[in-house]
Amino acid sequence: MASAADGVGHLAAENHLNVPVPDPGAWTMNNLSIVPVSLSGQQLVSDSLCVQRFDPALGLITPINPMMAGISLVPPPPVPPDVKEIIHCTSCTLFPQNPNLPPPTTRERPPGCRTVFVGGLPENSTEEIIREVFEQCGEITAIRKSKKNFCHIRFSDEFMVDKAIYLSGYRMRIGSSTDKKDSGRIHVDFAQARDDLYEWECKQRLLAREERHRCQVHENQQRAPSPPPIIHYSEHEAALLADNLKDDLKFSEATSVLLTWIDRGEVNRRTANHFYSMIQSTNSHVRRLMSEKAQHDEEMERAREAFRSALLTVLAQFEQITAVFSASCRQKAWDHFSKAQRKNIDMWRKQCEELRNAHSEEIMGIRREEEMEMSDEDDLDENPCKRLRTEDNGVCDQVCLREENDSLRWQLDSYRNEVDLLRREQSIVGRHDDEPSLTLTHSPEVQIQLLQQNMVNMQQQLLSLQEKLQSKEAELEQAREEHRHLEGEVLALRDQLLTDGVDVVDGGNREQHEKVNGCIPSLSRSRDRRSDVILRGGVTSDKEALLLGVVSTFLHVHPFGANLEYLVSYIHRLDSKVSGAELERLMVRLPSMFRQELSGVGANLEKRWKFCGFDSLGSA
Repeated sequence: MASAADGVGHLAAENHLNVPVPDPGAWTMNNLSIVPVSLSGQQLVSDSLCVQRFDPALGLITPINPMMAGISLVPPPPVPPDVKEIIHCTSCTLFPQNPNLPPPTTRERPPGCRTVFVGGLPENSTEEIIREVFEQCGEITAIRKSKKNFCHIRFSDEFMVDKAIYLSGYRMRIGSSTDKKDSGRIHVDFAQARDDLYEWECKQRLLAREERHRCQVHENQQRAPSPPPIIHYSEHEAALLADNLKDDLKFSEATSVLLTWIDRGEVNRRTANHFYSMIQSTNSHVRRLMSEKAQHDEEMERAREAFRSALLTVLAQFEQITAVFSASCRQKAWDHFSKAQRKNIDMWRKQCEELRNAHSEEIMGIRREEEMEMSDEDDLDENPCKRLRTEDNGVCDQVCLREENDSLRWQLDSYRNEVDLLRREQSIVGRHDDEPSLTLTHSPEVQIQLLQQNMVNMQQQLLSLQEKLQSKEAELEQAREEHRHLEGEVLALRDQLLTDGVDVVDGGNREQHEKVNGCIPSLSRSRDRRSDVILRGGVTSDKEALLLGVVSTFLHVHPFGANLEYLVSYIHRLDSKVSGAELERLMVRLPSMFRQELSGVGANLEKRWKFCGFDSLGSA
């Protein structure tokens, strides 16, 4: 037996068996994959050499004599990974199902499932046997066994349920008994438990709270810092703020505090002087800001001058380089160069001319910008009333024509420059060898003809625009003359209306005399004349005459005029029944005595009435 065991060990090392076996019947195995043993119960070969996956459909294996000629034992084929193995436990053994059978079905997995249903248990199975089998999958927290052949097992983690589902379909046998009560095919499936669902919901709520907290922390990090709180007003803080307003470094912060105090309504009769002094300190920074702006403007001008001078220097050097290329292209020097050298020189010359043209266009663009800035400044210096008048008279068309004229002139200059460049190239190409001259003589001539035609068309268009400009100027002059004529007619009509008002008053007196003599005029005629008197500037009652005297005296005392509210407040001291509208109508009806003018700037602009009766007497 010892020699047989040694021979088997040697066979396991060399993967080949050629040793005698005393009992060939000992190699017979049943469908339960029991390890072959001898008559005395000793294991003949190791577990690694046993056929681990035996198909029961093959039946019993016939005895094999390893000493037969041409027969030898080979190691079993590798086990596929998806084939289940036999599981040995202390109290029971689990045998896998036939791999040809379909896999056991399971229900849909509930959320947070940690409990499994185990059915098909042997009748003689106990809670200890069940715990021994399923404790290999993970820690078990509870087992609820029924009187029938099923139970519920709850694990501590969710991943342990997947291990328990793997045991579904196994055939369980308790010990080595062949009794029917000691064997059964177990079925493992997901179970829906309230405890699992509750714990899963609690976990989800915890994760949601953590996610909200994480988002809130991220938003707080991304949020801009809140501005510092503004201190409340007090005399001490006002004194400190006044000192900060005088400091250039703390001026912006102090201005924001002052603005907040004013918006809060801290200005009253008691604090008005303090706020006035702080506003005066704020206004004192205007001169500083204007001086800084002037300094920046000077720096900008110096930078522009430096840039312009640098561009002019670069352009002068380009002119010198171009002169060198033109001198090298002359025949007395050109004939001594090789073809490759001529090609390089010609390429360098073209590149230099393109760069020079680009720099010249840049300088011309700078000059145009300066001219446009100067024109904008001139337009700003003009009176807005004059600007509106010129727009009404059609000066906008004149400005548009001038802009078109300038653009056409610039295009004409660019075309002339291109023609000059083409002529130079033609003169240089004419001195080249015969082969390149035959290929390049035709295209520049065609381009020159096209450019000449464009120049002629541009000149004709320029002449037509000049004619339009002259016609527009003539129309502008005619419109100005008509405007002057209309102004004279308006003045004449105004004088005539004033004289007609006096005649109407005299005519009314005559009508009264006729009424006294017995001639009674019609009522409608007298009403029309009365309305005529009111519209053209007469006094209709004693109350209006008295009011006229009071207003004239008040405005004569105020040579700079007074607004309507001030005038009404003074009249209400004498007679509270007089309204502002009535007083304004009276002064409007008498333009020869009262004149309305605008005074002030910006938000302080107001209308003031002045007394001008003595002016009309002096002119008369």
